[in-house]
Amino acid sequence: MRFSDFGELLRYRAETTPSATAILTERDGKAHKISFRELLEDVQARAAGLSGTGKTSAGVFCDGTYETLTDLFGAALAGMQLALFGENPDRAQVEAADVDLLLGEKELAAEFADAAGAGVSEGAGRVLMFTSGTTAKNRAVALTQQSLCAAARNGASLLPLSPDDILMCMLPLDHVFGLVCGLLWGMQCGAATALGRGPRHYFDDLAFFRPTVLPAVPLLMGFLTGKNLLNPELRLVLLGAGDCPPALPAALKAKGLGVHFGYGLTETSSGVALSLGEDPYAMTVCPEDRVTLAPDGEILVESPACMMQGYYKDPEKTAQTLRNGILATGDIGRFDEEGRLYVTGRKKEILLFSDGTKVFLPAYERGLAAVLPGRDFAVIGVGGAAALVLRGDPAEEGRVLRQIAPYMQTLPLGQRIRAVRFINGPLPRTATGKIKRWELQQKAGTQ
Repeated sequence: MRFSDFGELLRYRAETTPSATAILTERDGKAHKISFRELLEDVQARAAGLSGTGKTSAGVFCDGTYETLTDLFGAALAGMQLALFGENPDRAQVEAADVDLLLGEKELAAEFADAAGAGVSEGAGRVLMFTSGTTAKNRAVALTQQSLCAAARNGASLLPLSPDDILMCMLPLDHVFGLVCGLLWGMQCGAATALGRGPRHYFDDLAFFRPTVLPAVPLLMGFLTGKNLLNPELRLVLLGAGDCPPALPAALKAKGLGVHFGYGLTETSSGVALSLGEDPYAMTVCPEDRVTLAPDGEILVESPACMMQGYYKDPEKTAQTLRNGILATGDIGRFDEEGRLYVTGRKKEILLFSDGTKVFLPAYERGLAAVLPGRDFAVIGVGGAAALVLRGDPAEEGRVLRQIAPYMQTLPLGQRIRAVRFINGPLPRTATGKIKRWELQQKAGTQ
């Protein structure tokens, strides 16, 4: 089914499967079922209350609770522009989003009240979501309820769920992977969605809700797998939004799970391609999308149904990235002989050495991880050479150099670490665990 907005999706489910479970959440220490009819009634009640405020643009602090859903969907039904923020919001994001109403956790709403703006004159159906900010400062991307619903339909057409499935949502809803794959995908298929209770419950959420389907970033899935926390009912895993070492899908397959990898961007309302066969990295392009490669291997996406309207109030950056409806993703890829897409790197995460050779930094870091177990580190480029950045004390430099020496001996001379830099505190990462390299460059004093 094609849906023009969130309200149409909710009404369809409430009319066709009113008593089916839409949401599972915790109440009084037990898993509590909320039907599609009850969900729609709660959302309509919230929309009625918001319609009387005279506000036009709602910012929602997404903490993953049921109240977040009723705020989000309620503001959408009330005709407001939406801006979705995380649990640790950036003040600049709130200021940039033109919100005149803040919803969600009351202490956050009070803390950021002075960052709210005057609202918008036209914004019904628009949803602002922020890029992850791995290689540049995160930007507000103008999506629509329709494009997000189309992205969910895209995924469901390749990887349909059963109404008997329970989709576990442990992802942040202010990211497209979380909103589309952790929520709308299940609703599109009529499946139930279990709302995770946050990081404090990573150890017991799967045992509590007994999901059959789990979308997750590789970092989280690696933790759950390593701690043996996967429940026996789980049948399907969808990985995305992060670099995935081959050992992880292999370990999941060894447990008898169906393993799929998804590729998508905020700018395309999430999914562009999904793996369907035995190779989790060989992805089939979604029906609504068309993917081609630039001469340098950059992945170009055309997706009229799912494409962003543009970067919010930034026509210059929009014009640089989106030309004639075709998005330059900044990712590098290739097609195999069967037309399946492989994502092999990111242009801004490829380090060009002074000798003309190139390496993909996440792959370089995986090699170093074996000789730096348990260390918080990353590799950046400084003057055409590789520099290692760690959390720690500069007095450790000699010991660190000795630790990495065995791995360095396996690399060409021009690709070896030339400098070690230390910073205080953890390395800057996105909500999905990816290194914010632009910010790390600043912290390490290389910009």
